[in-house]
This record gives sequence, structure tokens and C-alpha cells, in this order.
Amino acid sequence: MMRLIIALAMAALLGGCLPLAFFAGSGDPYRGYQQSFGTYVTSRDVNAFCLTPRLRLVIWEFEGYFGKKIVMNSGYRDPFHNAKVGGADDSYHTKCMAADFFIPGVDKRKLIAYAMRNKGVGGLGCYPGRNFIHIDVRDRPRGWSKPVTFSGC
Repeated sequence: MMRLIIALAMAALLGGCLPLAFFAGSGDPYRGYQQSFGTYVTSRDVNAFCLTPRLRLVIWEFEGYFGKKIVMNSGYRDPFHNAKVGGADDSYHTKCMAADFFIPGVDKRKLIAYAMRNKGVGGLGCYPGRNFIHIDVRDRPRGWSKPVTFSGC
């Protein structure tokens, strides 16, 4: 009951709009994951705090579309951590503009298909053999109707 009251209060504060995924995520698929600033993460090393509002909005769109919360593998990376994991020098992770994530129970191909249609996704990495995708909110090149793709997309 308290969760419903909080959800209704949040909806009022957000002008009546509350991501569908706010009500999801309390079942078995999320057992073993931690929460960091309202986002499920794979470990305490994942920084889910430093995400631009534009990236948060795109993440909420994924959650609303699939009706489930994401689980983030990677969010913001400081330059030291980025170099340690082999990230590009100009990685959007170092600018709070990228996230690597999956959604338990959702086929990765469905995430990729949705990312290709989502106008907020500027970059998309697919990483064959991995269960997650990378999205970033870079500006798309002029005239592009789909995100810039790399790493197996």
C-alpha cells in the first residue's frame, strides 16, 4: 500500500507521468543485483549516479516499453577506470552519456530492435556473445535516422 502511495505522489510531482517500470523489478529476475540510485546494477563498482537527464530518459523509455527495469553493467567511468577496462579515450561513459545494460527475461535482439527505433539513442553497441547492449545519447550525424552502430550491430 505504501509503495502505491509513493508511486501516486511521484506521478503527481512528474505531472502525471510515471514510467511503467516503476512498478516492476521486485521478482526473482533481480535477485542478486544491487540498486544504485534507483537502478539495478551488476556490482557496487557500477556508477549509476552520473547519467545525463537525456540518458536517464532513454533508459526510462526502455523500461516503460518492456515493462521491466534494466540492469546496468556499466555507467559513468572515471578516466582511470575507463582505461582499466579498455574503453576508448573519448568514451561517452566518461561523459555520463552512456550505459551498458540488459533486461532480465528480454531477448537482446529485442533490445537492439527497440534501440534502433528509439530516436534518443545516438550510439548502439551490440557485443556478440555478451548479454548486454551499449547505448549512448550522442547527437546523430546529420541525416541519420538510426543510431551510429559498432561492435557487432
